[in-house]
Amino acid sequence: MRRALVVPMLAAALGTVAGCDGRQRPSSSSSGGSHDEPRAGPAIAVLDLSDGVPEQAPTGLLGLSPKGASFDDLVHEVERLGHDKDVRGILVRLGTARIGLARAQEIGTMLGALGARLPVWCHADDLSNGTLYLATRACKRVWLAPATSVDAVGLAAQTIYFHKLLADELGLDVDFLQVGKYKGAEEPFTRDGPSPEARASLQSTLSDMRAVWLDGLRQARPAMAEASPEDGPYSARTAKELGLVDDVGYFDEAREALEKESTAVRAEVRLGGGAASRGGDDLSDVLRAIAGESLGTAPVALVRADGAISMEGGGGLLSEGGGIVERRLARTLARLEREDDVKAVVLRIDSPGGSALASDLLWHELMLIRAKKPLVVSVGSMAASGGYYLASTGSVIFADDTSIVGSIGVVGGKIAADKALEKIGVHAETIAAKAGDPRAAARAAYESLLTPWDDATRERMLATMTGIYELFLARVAEGRNIPVERVAASAEGRIFSGREGKSRGLVDELGGLTEAIARARTLAGLAADARVSVVGESSGLLDALGEDEPQGRVGVTPAQPLAGVGMFAAGVIERVAPEAVPFAESLAPLGEHERVLCALPFALTVR
Repeated sequence: MRRALVVPMLAAALGTVAGCDGRQRPSSSSSGGSHDEPRAGPAIAVLDLSDGVPEQAPTGLLGLSPKGASFDDLVHEVERLGHDKDVRGILVRLGTARIGLARAQEIGTMLGALGARLPVWCHADDLSNGTLYLATRACKRVWLAPATSVDAVGLAAQTIYFHKLLADELGLDVDFLQVGKYKGAEEPFTRDGPSPEARASLQSTLSDMRAVWLDGLRQARPAMAEASPEDGPYSARTAKELGLVDDVGYFDEAREALEKESTAVRAEVRLGGGAASRGGDDLSDVLRAIAGESLGTAPVALVRADGAISMEGGGGLLSEGGGIVERRLARTLARLEREDDVKAVVLRIDSPGGSALASDLLWHELMLIRAKKPLVVSVGSMAASGGYYLASTGSVIFADDTSIVGSIGVVGGKIAADKALEKIGVHAETIAAKAGDPRAAARAAYESLLTPWDDATRERMLATMTGIYELFLARVAEGRNIPVERVAASAEGRIFSGREGKSRGLVDELGGLTEAIARARTLAGLAADARVSVVGESSGLLDALGEDEPQGRVGVTPAQPLAGVGMFAAGVIERVAPEAVPFAESLAPLGEHERVLCALPFALTVR
C-alpha cells in the first residue's frame, strides 16, 4: 500500500514543470502510449517489442511499471487495435530483441490476423531465427537496419558434459539414477556425451520444430530462396536479395513510409518504451533534471561522446557507466533535433569505436540533426573506426595536430572455448535440427562460444563484413561530401594524425573544443558569447524507472557462459593498464550476439 502512494505524492509535489522550451505546463506521466491523449487525425500504431516480450514485466522504481511490454500487454493492445478506427497501420519495432520460437509463433499469428484489417509492418535492428519467424508471419513488409545481419542459421541445441571434470580431474564420486531411458537429466554428470536415447529424443524434437519453422517461413514468403532460411548469416543487402526482408533502412524511414502508404498523419506509440521516450514526457524531464542531466536549453548544446561504442550499457542508480551507449545517446540526440531553442550542436568525441550497428544507428541520428542545424565535431585524443564513423557527420570537423583519426575498417570474429574446456574435462555437444547435413551444426552454432567457425561460416562472415565495410565508406563519403574513392584511399584501417587527416580530407580544421564551439556559434548566427550547455547522455535513475534499460530480454546471449571470465579480465586490465580499458570495451560486443565491429584493433596510448 505504501508503494502505491509514492507516485501520486511525487506527481503532486511536481505540480507544474518546465518543459524543454522553458515554458510552464501541467505535469503528466504519459509515456506517449496513453489512449486518453487528444487525437489529431489518423495514426499508425507503434508496438515496441525491442525489450523482449516477457510473460510479466518487472516493476520499476517507486512502483512504476517499466516501459517494456509484457506479453499480456501485447495481447490486450492487439485486441484494442482491432477495434480502433483511428489507426491506419501498425509498425512493430523489434530492435535487437531475442524472442524464442514458441513466443514468436504466437505473436506472429496474433499480428498476422490483425493484418487482415490493417497493414502491419516490422522494423528490426537485427534478425535471429525467432524474430525472423515473427516478422515473416506477422508483417506485410519487413525493414532491416543497414549495418546489421540476418542470423538465419538453422536450429540446433548444445549440451555440456562435466563427467570428466568431476570424476577424472576432481576425483568426485558421481552417482545418479534415472527412471525412463529417455530422461537423460543425469547425463551431463555421468557421461562425456549424449546417450543414443537422449540424442534420438532431442533430434526428434528439433526436427519437428525445424519443420514448423521452415513451413511457416515459406508459407508466408513463397518467393524465399529454398536454402536461405538455414544458410546465413546474411548482410542486410543479401537478405533483401534473397527475399528474407523487403527494405533496408532506419526505423524513422520505415515509419514515414508506412504513414505515407496508409495516409496517416502521425505515429502513436501504443506499447513499449523505446520509441515513446522520444516524445518529451514531462515527468521524465523532471527526473532527468533530478539526476543531473541537462536538457540542452542553451543555444549551443555540447554533447560528449567518450569511450567505446555499444548498443546497450549498464550503470548505477544516478549515473551511467562509461562509454557511448546507442540506446541512450540516440535519445539525447533525438531531443536535440526536436528542440528549436538549440541552434547548434557540438559533438566532442574521444572513442576507439566499437559496435558497427550502434555506430551506424548513431550516424543516422547525427545526420538528422545536421539536416536542421549546424553540427560541429571536436575530436579529443581520437576518433578511430566507429568513432570516426560518428565524427564524419560533422558540418565541420576539428582535431588537434596529434589527435588520431581514421581506422576506417571493420573487424569481426569470436573466441571459441571448446579446446580449453576439453582440457579441464568439459565437453560440448551440438545437435542440429537438420539431420544428414555435416555443416548444419557448425552453422547453427556460429554465435556460440563453445564451437569454432568452420570454413564456410568464416566465408559467409567475411562477406557480411565486406558489406559493412562498403557501407562504412559510403557513410563517410556522404558525411564528408566527397567521393567514395577518396575515402577508400584513406581507408582499410589506416590511422592518421589530425594534421595528416586534414590533408586527406578527413578533418576540416586544426583546433580544439574552444575553436569548435566558436565555429558552431558562427554557423548558427549567434553572438560570440552565446551560452553553451553540456548535455548528458543519460541517467541511471531513469534506467531504474524502466525508461531505457531492456526489460525482460528473452533468451540467453552467447556471452553468458563466460561472463565471469570477461569480468575478471576487465578488472585485470583496469588495474594494470587503465588506458587500455576503452579498447577492451570496444571489443565487448563480440561477447554478445554481434560479430562485426568498427573498432581500433589494438590499444594505442601515446605518451
